[in-house]
Amino acid sequence: MSADTLWTALADPHRRAIVGLLLTRPRPVGEIVDACGLSQPSTSKHLKVLREAGLVRVRQDAQRRVYALDPAPIAELDAWLAPYRRLWNSSLDALGRRLDETAHVPDAPEDPSSKD
Repeated sequence: MSADTLWTALADPHRRAIVGLLLTRPRPVGEIVDACGLSQPSTSKHLKVLREAGLVRVRQDAQRRVYALDPAPIAELDAWLAPYRRLWNSSLDALGRRLDETAHVPDAPEDPSSKD
């Protein structure tokens, strides 16, 4: 699957919410409908986009369809983001160093006139 297809599928906030739900465990469609507050047809359309992008898998369990997150495409996105993460990490490291420097400033001396 191409990175463009994955980003397009994840561009919608409802689909990101569904991916977030599936992060913890596989879920039947009815549970996804209830958690997202969408209609069943709308949820099914979002699940179809996620399935076609390869982000989720579906299995039949009697009369229910159970969706699970497929970690492989997420790993592809993570690999794509890796070079950018280095930029964030260096900025966060610099911020951490600055905070450490300011945290080690000695307390101001007490005002002797304030002790009565």
